[in-house]
Amino acid sequence: MNLLFKALNDATRREILKLLKEGDKTAGEIADHFHISKPSISHHLDLLKQAGLVAAEKQAQFITYSLNTTVVDEIAQWFIQFKTKKK
Repeated sequence: MNLLFKALNDATRREILKLLKEGDKTAGEIADHFHISKPSISHHLDLLKQAGLVAAEKQAQFITYSLNTTVVDEIAQWFIQFKTKKK
């Protein structure tokens, strides 16, 4: 869970997740949306992957990233438990 919150604690990584919500993207396509170096984007993607928020699939010389909705669903359920009031 610590890796998850560490991954979500950065605005660039949250923006990457928003991009992947629109659909799968290569690392280069993701990098094109930012004004930071490609190695920095790779670092952000690696942290998101370690946290289980994104999945990576190598296709020829490209790596395609996708949002791991299973983990996102688990996070949502975890947060919802704090919203519901118990009587």
